[in-house]
Amino acid sequence: MSYEPRLKKLYLEEVVPKLMEEFQYKSSMEVPQLVKICLNQGVGDATQDKKLVDNAVNEMSMIAGQKAQATIAKKSVSNFKLREGMPIGSKVTLRKAKMWDFLDRLVAVALPRVRDFRGVNDKSFDGRGNYTLGVKEQIIFPEIDIDKVNRISGMDINFVTTAKTDAEALALLKYLGMPFKNQRN
Repeated sequence: MSYEPRLKKLYLEEVVPKLMEEFQYKSSMEVPQLVKICLNQGVGDATQDKKLVDNAVNEMSMIAGQKAQATIAKKSVSNFKLREGMPIGSKVTLRKAKMWDFLDRLVAVALPRVRDFRGVNDKSFDGRGNYTLGVKEQIIFPEIDIDKVNRISGMDINFVTTAKTDAEALALLKYLGMPFKNQRN
């Protein structure tokens, strides 16, 4: 038997019927889906120290469970001592089973480890059904060994959905367990 992530099973069995009822969809194919999760991290001090980008790539790979890529500067900016082609951050895109597993770990393990956590902001939608979450510290993920971290850095987590509106995407993520601040249950 093949492996099916817990959240994907929850999505298919519980979330799809709830969304069909809530938004009056005629077909289950109209129900919004989570397409991918993109993690990216900018390393501003990478212009002075090249090892910072390597550390960011390694940490991002551990968090995502998939090899991260170094991002390259597209333009030279003299004020930041940045040259075109220099590595300046890291990124990784998760799809399918790894995406569902990451979302499960984020909601169940990582977010509750944030200091003074009261829920994530429900205003960070882009108007087209995509959601962006900023994390201030990478050490909230259990994969990161705090003793081996030389600098605390944050990252952006983008949730890309097929939802047409922000309300549909909010409902989708809420039913998948994302702890929003102003939940109206």
